[in-house]
Amino acid sequence: MKTFFSAENNVARMPTWFIPHGAGPCFFMEWEPSDAWHPMADFLRRVASTLPRRPKAIVMVSAHWLEPAFTVTSGDKPTLIYDYHGFPRHTYELKYPAPGEPELAARIDRLLAEGGLPSRQDAARGFDHGMFIPMLLMFPDADIPVVQLSLVDSLDPEIHLQAGRAIASLRDEGVLIIGSGMSFHNMRGYGDPRFGPISDEFDHWLTQTMEKPGAIRHQALADWVQAPSARLCHPPRAEEHLLPLMVVAGAAGEDAGRRVFSDRVMETTLSAFSFG
Repeated sequence: MKTFFSAENNVARMPTWFIPHGAGPCFFMEWEPSDAWHPMADFLRRVASTLPRRPKAIVMVSAHWLEPAFTVTSGDKPTLIYDYHGFPRHTYELKYPAPGEPELAARIDRLLAEGGLPSRQDAARGFDHGMFIPMLLMFPDADIPVVQLSLVDSLDPEIHLQAGRAIASLRDEGVLIIGSGMSFHNMRGYGDPRFGPISDEFDHWLTQTMEKPGAIRHQALADWVQAPSARLCHPPRAEEHLLPLMVVAGAAGEDAGRRVFSDRVMETTLSAFSFG
């Protein structure tokens, strides 16, 4: 029997995206300077218009969820997790009532297991702000089913690249795979002009790497700590904001990658990438 997520003839393959999700609920509050996040917000609002068709479902890999094994949300009505602190009261009242999709969660769990990767389902876990903050801009109607996929707390880049490969077939079934993180994420570097050139150097490496053939790109990302200024941009044991890029790049296979957004925010360069 054909399931909801079976591949269909003449369905355009979905791309994979790595997007920046900003700082907490930054798009929904006052900031100084007031326009700091405007270009990023505008990009997120526009990006859905570049898709070949409306997604049947979305797999969101957020930097804000780490587990001992890959874990997928399998509830049909996930709640929101307001995992940010010290922001205006109204930002804890934001709503994003997107449905879950237990069938897709089970399929992801199975694909990961078949790829030899540790995986499990979690029916109780909700959506964190790495998911719902950018989704409020990208798909504001909250009417597309979403399954969130965790990172693994070993922070091993190779296992995240492998996870992307394991779930890549979903792209041919109308499923959009999004990695939500930040291309630069050194909390001490934000707002420090000395980190401008440092972030530029790493961003240049990322951009060149995304444009390489799949096998070369895979190896470069597996060894990302060797990149120029890598550890100044993502300090040791704090690279979780880069790892969603590994998953989407793994899911990209041989598809070409490119930088689709870049902006200077808080003295650092922040970018987004698309594959396919």
